[in-house]
Amino acid sequence: MNLPQDNPLHLQTILDSVADGVFTVDNELRITTLNRAAEEMTGFNREQALGQPCCEIFRTNVCFDGCPLRCAFASGENITNVEVDILDRHNHEIPISVNASVLRDKDGNAIGGVETFRDLSQLRALASEVQGHFSFHNMISRNPHMQQLFDILPDIANSDVTVLLQGDSGTGKELFAQALHDLSPREEKPLVVINCGALPEQLLEAEIFGVRKGAYTGAVADRSGRLAIAEGGTLLLDEIGDLPLPLQVKLLRMLENNQYQALGSDETRRADVRFIAASHCDLDQLVEQKQFRQDLFYRLNIVTLKIPALSERSEDIPLLLDMALQRFCHKYGKKIHRFSPQAMEQLLVYPYEGNVRELLNIVERAVILCRGQQIDLQHLPVTTNNSSPATRHRNPDRHRLQQLLLRFQGNRQQLAHHLGVDRTTLWRWMKKHQL
Repeated sequence: MNLPQDNPLHLQTILDSVADGVFTVDNELRITTLNRAAEEMTGFNREQALGQPCCEIFRTNVCFDGCPLRCAFASGENITNVEVDILDRHNHEIPISVNASVLRDKDGNAIGGVETFRDLSQLRALASEVQGHFSFHNMISRNPHMQQLFDILPDIANSDVTVLLQGDSGTGKELFAQALHDLSPREEKPLVVINCGALPEQLLEAEIFGVRKGAYTGAVADRSGRLAIAEGGTLLLDEIGDLPLPLQVKLLRMLENNQYQALGSDETRRADVRFIAASHCDLDQLVEQKQFRQDLFYRLNIVTLKIPALSERSEDIPLLLDMALQRFCHKYGKKIHRFSPQAMEQLLVYPYEGNVRELLNIVERAVILCRGQQIDLQHLPVTTNNSSPATRHRNPDRHRLQQLLLRFQGNRQQLAHHLGVDRTTLWRWMKKHQL
């Protein structure tokens, strides 16, 4: 069925002047009109497309499950901003944003549908470029302090110096250790990790240095320690602040001369290992409290990298959310394109006391639960709703306002809502601080 129109040629000229792709269908979803932009995006010309089922021309990933036109027909409502992927004539995948509506005659009867769509390829490419600009060895940040750490990491990695990584749990200390190893001359050898707070003292000593048969009850055979396993590579001593004092003495001796003895053995071995230590504790305070040896602290504290908490780099939250969404969609084979505005606002204001690890856990859970193409509030944990207006920053100073603008990617409406003020008040604050 053709569209009612007085001058088909005039209507086609108008449609061809539109930059977005436009096509119309009859009630059986057969194409009745196709504009030039749609021809260029699909690779099919008008003659090839007219009269064909739209699913044979556009071949989207939702043609038979979630088709915007079918949804518009079923609900009678306009469908807006649905992101789908089409296959062009040469089987190239093109991401598009779709709007769909029902076409009705003067009596209100449905006579077909219209769909407009916009090519998102350049936007996706730009987003990837931006993310690539701020990414470094599986880490991503636009924060100046983090960028400074990224800048000096290759120089530190190229040496064999002992490195101390300090930061709250979940900030990514192990990712920094992995980057230091991957950028070092030892990259072909193993990176071995041991958590110093996970085992009792005797078992921890055996785990690090190895054990001879009969050294203690249960030691039924000789066993190599993590030092031997990491030979030629890197050993990460995670949560080193939990290392018992007697083991601190033995570790200090090894760091000074690269020699050690397995538990229950008199044989001295030499370790060719690069050491990285990590702690969420302030080792300075542990030294003052006599819980950590000062000489060991000085031996570890040659190069210290302090990794900021996510609350100190809130401008990274949008980047991390996008990265996490892509990662977990790939992991679980899902096609989720975005967070809803309400979900995004909730995620932007959440405090993330567990840092990046907590953010990743929240997004992974949401991706698992989401059955559509958009993560909504219902997919987020109840705990993300705890950020109330009473806890938000009122009349922030210039630095805080700058951070918030970065965090909300310049979206003044979302930021004003977060602060619990109207846009006029926010504009006045920005003018005051010359932002």
